[in-house]
Amino acid sequence: MSENIIYCYSGAGHCLDMAKSIARKLGDTDIVMMRSFPAKTDAREAKRVGFVFSCMAGGLPGDVEEYVKAIQIAPDAYTFAVEQYAGYLGCGLRKIDEIVPLTYWTGISNHSTAIWLMPHILTFPPTTPAAAQARIDRKAAEVGALVLAGKRSEKRPPKEAAFALMSKGLGKSHARRVRKFAANDKCIGCGTCVQLCPRENIRLVEGRPSFGASCMGCLSCVQFCPTQAIDIGKITTKRERFPCSRVTPAELCQKIIHID
Repeated sequence: MSENIIYCYSGAGHCLDMAKSIARKLGDTDIVMMRSFPAKTDAREAKRVGFVFSCMAGGLPGDVEEYVKAIQIAPDAYTFAVEQYAGYLGCGLRKIDEIVPLTYWTGISNHSTAIWLMPHILTFPPTTPAAAQARIDRKAAEVGALVLAGKRSEKRPPKEAAFALMSKGLGKSHARRVRKFAANDKCIGCGTCVQLCPRENIRLVEGRPSFGASCMGCLSCVQFCPTQAIDIGKITTKRERFPCSRVTPAELCQKIIHID
């Protein structure tokens, strides 16, 4: 068992990139992915247990809330969480804190990857992708140092009840949005989308992706398509993709990533 465990949800790779940076600061860390049910839920031997995830529709992404409930953590473990968000913190940190009381928590803004909702250039505060990445790197180093120092947050994360309601509402609308996924003429049938889908919701039919109804909205297929061939209706056709250049599709598909 590693001394530290970071449970990470990442769709476009930015949260995984941050988790890796924090892990390098901590040393001897297992990054356990939460794109699907975690491969390791017994974290009782870990000295520090963290969570790195993105804000989705004002709440937690995918099935993260249910996954966190399944994780076993020692009562005396140091716990922390870092959320990446575009315009608002939402209620995700509070939801995790209600399941796993957090010793330390923080949030940091980054460019949005939910291009069905808004283009990533609408990040608040506005910044360039390069500047956003530099800010993420600084924050990751800061978080790692604070965790090693045993930093404790003075308050619990905010409840943000309005975002909890919004999260439920947008979650329901996602079922309708799923029907709009389609591949355009730029598709080369490479299968990257099939490889990336955490729910095995995409399959190739005569060399073209076919999308099922079991989508959790990670948008990895949209963001990492090498030819930008996947769209969600017409709204994404003119919007720039924003995958993390420092994370590969193969890394996103790993269940556990160990960093010494």
